[in-house]
Amino acid sequence: MAKQVNKEEKKPNIFVRMGRKLKETFSELKRVTWPSFPKVVRSTCVVLVVVVVFLVVVTAINFGLQELLKVITNINGGA
Repeated sequence: MAKQVNKEEKKPNIFVRMGRKLKETFSELKRVTWPSFPKVVRSTCVVLVVVVVFLVVVTAINFGLQELLKVITNINGGA
């Protein structure tokens, strides 16, 4: 009798579980409200602008620190 309980409680094999998870995923994706194309384009532009701004800031900091290093090294050895 104990063996029957174990068989009923046994998990299905990996392929059955993967199939169920895949089916659940696709059913969940059907319920998603996707953004419109203009909204996607607008969001992409915002992301690109933010990336470019950070690129400029980081490049400016890098250039400034590089010039500062040149000034410091020229003071010690430039005489």
